[in-house]
Amino acid sequence: MSDREHYTPGPASGAQVKKGGAEKDQEKWTLILVRELRHPPEKVWQALTDPPQLREWAPFVTDGSLGTVGTVKLTWVGAPMPLETKVTRADAPTVLEYDDTRWELEPSDGGTRLTLWHNIDRRFIAWGAAGWHIAFDVLDRLLAGQPIGRIAGAEAMKFDAWQRLVSEYAKQFGIEAPRWAPKAAQD
Repeated sequence: MSDREHYTPGPASGAQVKKGGAEKDQEKWTLILVRELRHPPEKVWQALTDPPQLREWAPFVTDGSLGTVGTVKLTWVGAPMPLETKVTRADAPTVLEYDDTRWELEPSDGGTRLTLWHNIDRRFIAWGAAGWHIAFDVLDRLLAGQPIGRIAGAEAMKFDAWQRLVSEYAKQFGIEAPRWAPKAAQD
């Protein structure tokens, strides 16, 4: 059995939501996820910005580095079209901002406290938390030299622990978990 087959995500933790937003954007909430990683900020920064490393853990791919201000094409797993994505801030190795996403890296006990702010449609906020939870687990293993390969989109939803994570995050956020699965997860 491979490490991937043994992978089971731990309990939902380190997440909160900021409900609402600008009046025109009430349907989007901000997911805030914090994860302690045992790797230095410079190593984590590389994994957040380097296209080959992103392909190993992130729920998207890019056609260029996210480590410099400018425009790249970003394609979410399962999405048909790339999105023009503008990197507006790239202060290595502390702050990265693009579109509806902000990453902050802080040195912490020989590792990194990684904080993600991601604006997500409120109906899918628990799914987003569960998806990023799994992505962070995959990232941590990649950085430790024990890659298990990206687990994102419909593939993540097939994990037995997916519904558990969604329910746990929904409870933490004080919302009802969605009771339906997208078509891609039903095959």
